[in-house]
Amino acid sequence: MSATGGILPGGTLPGGTLDAGNLPGGKLSGGEMSGGELSGGILCAGTVVVDVNKVIDRYPARDHLASILDVSTCTGGPGLNLAVDFARLGTRLPVAIVGVVGADLHGSVIRDHCAAMGIDASGLVTSERERTSFTDSMVEQEGGRRTFFHHVGANADLTADLIAAQVDRLRPRLVHLGSPGLHPLMDATDSAGDSGWVAALAAARAAGAATNLELVDLPGERQREVALPCLPLLDTIVVNELEAATLTEIDPPESGVGGSIDWAAMETIAAGLVARGIRDLAVVHFPAGAVAASHDGQTWRQGSVRMPRDRIRGTTGAGDAFAAGVLLARTEGRPVPECLRLGVAAAAACLTELDTTAGVGPAAEVLAEAERLGFHPDATPLRTQ
Repeated sequence: MSATGGILPGGTLPGGTLDAGNLPGGKLSGGEMSGGELSGGILCAGTVVVDVNKVIDRYPARDHLASILDVSTCTGGPGLNLAVDFARLGTRLPVAIVGVVGADLHGSVIRDHCAAMGIDASGLVTSERERTSFTDSMVEQEGGRRTFFHHVGANADLTADLIAAQVDRLRPRLVHLGSPGLHPLMDATDSAGDSGWVAALAAARAAGAATNLELVDLPGERQREVALPCLPLLDTIVVNELEAATLTEIDPPESGVGGSIDWAAMETIAAGLVARGIRDLAVVHFPAGAVAASHDGQTWRQGSVRMPRDRIRGTTGAGDAFAAGVLLARTEGRPVPECLRLGVAAAAACLTELDTTAGVGPAAEVLAEAERLGFHPDATPLRTQ
């Protein structure tokens, strides 16, 4: 690859589309999608990676040895995972992705996966100087806990202009971005102090799209620096309890399955996100369930699915699956309780595979399986009229 190369024009590989007659929970259908056919669809942008998942017998102390029991490769990243999860859940809406990949095998893997899933990948551009971003994910055999080692790679070349161009071309209903802190050009601020994330969100809102943001784990001060300026431009935010606690500077309560969950404290954290600018709905998920808070002061609770321990293969991608379930139901105008229920059902389905998205299936199927397994209690208080 040339050291003097830059970004080549966006990929022309047609991704296909979902059968317009499919109901959520239906099967995927192939087919061509040319530029400009996304109007009213879902545009996902940001982190696009290949995940190399390595199941280990235990996480070793420094200078000690662990055994790698299994290795698998899949696509990942908060931008791409959401696009794939929307498709796997069976959205009626066309889905597109914006991001940067390298001129390498991993870049081809990402393009091929988009084509197979019916995702418009014409917004993927190729960096001639950087390799495709990848993450080595160490997954502990017992319980599926993960540790990540990430190479930024071509994600470093993502810019707000690339996203805004696709927003202008496709006029989507929903724009999802993820994730601040992993893209140097997007994270940088201009003379007015605005980052590329702020610029991209402003472009989306100007085009009439609803906006959502997803985060990754960053040191507290850095997380607040890159994420807080985005909140007033968001219709929704879907994050875990640690990310939400970082943004609100509220200590998170116990969140594990089987623990004593302070649901009211979780709702306070979600409400704290709304107070910092979220326009519609803030959703916070954690192992025992999820809460949501709206701009008008309402809150909701949902317990997670009672997953048998022996069915959990890995937790990578479960937060993305949850977000896709919530946002899919939201774009269809479903009530918030139904959004949360589809979210926890999709997250539970994701746990059954090591791959970041392979466990997610049609919405009707993941909901039926969640109902069969049951849900953890959410301590919902009795409401008076």
